[in-house]
Amino acid sequence: MKQFLALFLLLFSMAASALTLDEARAHGWVGERPDGYVGMVVEKPDVRSLVDQVNAKRKAAYERIARKNNLPVNEVARLAAEKLRQKLPAGTLVWRDGKWVRLP
Repeated sequence: MKQFLALFLLLFSMAASALTLDEARAHGWVGERPDGYVGMVVEKPDVRSLVDQVNAKRKAAYERIARKNNLPVNEVARLAAEKLRQKLPAGTLVWRDGKWVRLP
């Protein structure tokens, strides 16, 4: 029982400390790219892991939508980026003209 409790507490603390996309955006560690994917602004292992996970999920979603609508994947991703950008809060980093800039 004690081993189960220790394992539960360890897993719970790991889940509770996992970095979210919103947290990473708020810290300025990641930003949104115009190609529909997240870009890493600050090199950190947990940020790299988050970026890889988010981009893999986005890629799978873009591929599904592209197949369903007979569109190129990169076009779906670009359109998704445009829609997402409209919903991002002020201060979010976005890749524009070769550099990271904060949305007004």
